[in-house]
Amino acid sequence: MTLFATLAGTHNRIMGATPGRAHQAETHRGDRSAWLRAAVLGADDGIVSTASLMLGVAAAHATRSGVLTAGVAGMVAGAMAMAAGEYVSVSSQRDSEQADLARERKELAAAPAEELQELTQLYIARGVEPALARQVAEQLTASDALGVHAREELGLAHERRARPLQAAAASAAAFAAGALLPVLAMAASRSAQSVVIAVVAVVGLAVLGWAGAVAGGARWLRPLSRVVTGGSLAMALTLLVGHLSHTAGA
Repeated sequence: MTLFATLAGTHNRIMGATPGRAHQAETHRGDRSAWLRAAVLGADDGIVSTASLMLGVAAAHATRSGVLTAGVAGMVAGAMAMAAGEYVSVSSQRDSEQADLARERKELAAAPAEELQELTQLYIARGVEPALARQVAEQLTASDALGVHAREELGLAHERRARPLQAAAASAAAFAAGALLPVLAMAASRSAQSVVIAVVAVVGLAVLGWAGAVAGGARWLRPLSRVVTGGSLAMALTLLVGHLSHTAGA
């Protein structure tokens, strides 16, 4: 029996599948966690920080143009800050990953037998029979030694490695998209501007919480409540600070 036939038979026994019958692929959403977290965080920050800034300025009795200017400035500054922060953070992660890969490359060149044994032991520790673990380690090493060690030993799957520019662009875009909601609400409103900004921001946060939960395959009520509650508290506090600042300066 070949290696792959053995693996297929083991998989069928574990999953309860009947040999010869097509097995329907399962759908998992764990691979979405990285980009989903960044998108939700960026958009949430954009809505909350920009709406809070505009509400605080409005509470200080600023003019309509002043509030709108504060919102646009906050949107641009926030997006750039998110991009810069994400770029620096992910670049540090990438540098660490590259250092680990360089070290692993040297170890593979200096002691290939020891590295093969190390890979074999990893599979044995996961429950694979020693002989089969050795076969798997040998075949994967022959195909892509550095790639398999990066994945199995370091936990660095290729598709999940750090990409600073991509992370920076995604964070900036998510922040700007969220911040645009209160800015557009202000631009379209002619009266009761603070109320309109707050309502649009809360609705945007509710939609964001729901969409993030649905995309991640989770129940939506708790994430929605969490996002709306946190954002509402931030806006209320900033509104209060703006009002107190105006009162103190009057």
